[in-house]
Amino acid sequence: MAKRTASLWLTFISCIQFLFIWPPLPAIAAGVPTLKEMIVRPNSRVLIGSADSANEGTVLKQQLDLRTVYRPGELLETVPGLVVTQHSGEGKANQYFLRGFNLDHGTDLRITVDGMLVNQRSHGHGQGWADTNFIIPELISSIQYLKGPYYAEQGDFSSAGAASLGYVNTLPKGIASYGLGEQGFMRGLAAKSYKAGGGNILYALELLTKDGPWIKHEDFKKFNAMLRYSQDSGPTKFNVTAMGYGGKWNSTDQIPLRAVASGLIPRLGAIDPSDGGKAHRFSLSGALEHAGRFGKTQLNLYTLHTNLALFSNFTYFLNDPVNGDQFSQFDKRFQSAMNLSQAWVNDIGGFEVENTAGVQFQNDIIDNGLLSTRQRRTLSTTRKDHINQNSIGIYYQNSIQWLEKFRSVAGVRSDFYWFDVSSNLSANSGSRYDSMTNPKLSLIFGPWQQTEFYFNYGGGFHSNDARGTTSTVDPKSGDPIQPVSPLVRSTGYEVGVRTGILPGLQASLAIFRLDIASELLFVGDAGTTEATRPSKREGFEASLFYKPNDWLTVDVDYALARARFSDSDPAGDHIPGAIRGVGKLAVTVDGAGPFFGNLQMRYFGKRSLIEDNSVQSGHTVTLNGQIGYKIGKNVRMTLQGFNLLNTHAHAIDYYYTSRLPGEPAAGVSDVHFHPIESRSLRVNWIANF
Repeated sequence: MAKRTASLWLTFISCIQFLFIWPPLPAIAAGVPTLKEMIVRPNSRVLIGSADSANEGTVLKQQLDLRTVYRPGELLETVPGLVVTQHSGEGKANQYFLRGFNLDHGTDLRITVDGMLVNQRSHGHGQGWADTNFIIPELISSIQYLKGPYYAEQGDFSSAGAASLGYVNTLPKGIASYGLGEQGFMRGLAAKSYKAGGGNILYALELLTKDGPWIKHEDFKKFNAMLRYSQDSGPTKFNVTAMGYGGKWNSTDQIPLRAVASGLIPRLGAIDPSDGGKAHRFSLSGALEHAGRFGKTQLNLYTLHTNLALFSNFTYFLNDPVNGDQFSQFDKRFQSAMNLSQAWVNDIGGFEVENTAGVQFQNDIIDNGLLSTRQRRTLSTTRKDHINQNSIGIYYQNSIQWLEKFRSVAGVRSDFYWFDVSSNLSANSGSRYDSMTNPKLSLIFGPWQQTEFYFNYGGGFHSNDARGTTSTVDPKSGDPIQPVSPLVRSTGYEVGVRTGILPGLQASLAIFRLDIASELLFVGDAGTTEATRPSKREGFEASLFYKPNDWLTVDVDYALARARFSDSDPAGDHIPGAIRGVGKLAVTVDGAGPFFGNLQMRYFGKRSLIEDNSVQSGHTVTLNGQIGYKIGKNVRMTLQGFNLLNTHAHAIDYYYTSRLPGEPAAGVSDVHFHPIESRSLRVNWIANF
């Protein structure tokens, strides 16, 4: 293991050294590679003529800087139709909802930061685990988002959508920020960039602590550190970046509705107050881009080490009436990856053809396991596994302007996966291989009167947990089980329209359908996901971004989806947890004097919690906002408010069987919910230097 890890690091460092002595090549930003030079500016019409669908877009740094977010992952709610919430402690990965999916901790939503994949495959807690706690919001340059399996460069976990976050190379001024708030909140940040050796050095350090409103204080403590060297001029650009994150916390997980109704625990209480966890993440990455006579070459390499120990109890005393059902899931991994693409232009038969070809490689060396615990002390081992997972993705895409008002983007992607699992139970060890090829096609008509029309079709996939592909025996019960398919296909169709017909306006409408061969669902008593029945989703998304002048921005979106299992089963065809309706409104004022601020309202609609739709969640409306004052050119102060309506609604709901003390041995089926954090205020002082 140690030799393998050292070899990966040496390979990575050798590649970086090679890149430094190669002729000029530039820093790739996270996002969609394109041959065209994209100038990101707050102009509502820039996507007309360059976007390939109605569902893609860019969220600018100016918008992100004025967002009021309770946790870093909520910055992703700037993506239309996307909801980010939490059902456990702050150190845990968020819960994501998009396009009729309860995406759990990241399945079918591909998230990258500076080209590094955040989703973790074959994770100890859930497939596609996407923990964004290592992100420092002030350093994000933009968020580029895409939805649906229509884009050749997007691979695993991207069937519902993909969000690419980029980090800045430089800051116009240094940042010193200090925040205090209710619920034990305190945060400090120092960040600055300066010239060095023909390039720039950027550093940042963040420290945070928070208790939350819970009866059992979260005692969440985390640190983030980042150091980057970059050169961002000429035909070649590059950056080399080191990041570090560490966190630990107590968690108040979802609780049964009956326990609150009976007075057993208060609404902000816990059944098992010993739940919680700790995590760390360290990464080294390099990114380069070279524009030359043969086109544009983009390359990024990264290696990272992560470690998670998670303690959860979702069923309380159902399986073990004496010690309780707490379990620990741990995940340790070394992940290394390379993404390389080449874009060029050909003149074929009088048509200008833009081509992009790419290859993506990823290796994960993983040790994870499931333990039975009591108050974080190990009682027994359910399973331990060592996993070596490799994948190669190859893609090609071309764009042709056939007529003045008609162009096409066509592509194909092939993915190859190798799984090798060594389990403490020999019957669950083994090796598997799988591959999949998917076509992509987008047709773009227009623009007419600053309005374009789109048709999109494509195939995609998500990988299943490597352990599920080789397991033949349930490690807890000893019952025989069937291995799952390594790769699961999805197929999407979409029509849409985008318009910028009015000055300052950008509006879009997309109508979509997505079929997926196997749904990933949350399992309450295991705290993980499992592959289940095939499904389909149909729906629409509408968004409007309006900037009538330099100081006012209005951002509105609404999405509605119908999610159903597509096979026949007496249990019913509703998909538990699948989101139906979601709407958001954000109004931001800045540049009209020393005062600035924003107000954000979010509607999180009802969900079916069981297949026959006999149990549903409620809907939730939340309101966050901030008001700030600029004290001169370099100092400002903000007052942020969260859950300003002080709603007692639920952040998330599940329906499953659990057992409280004194209840029947078979347990009781009930709604289990995580309440929204009660109203809180934070004051922040920000100085630039």
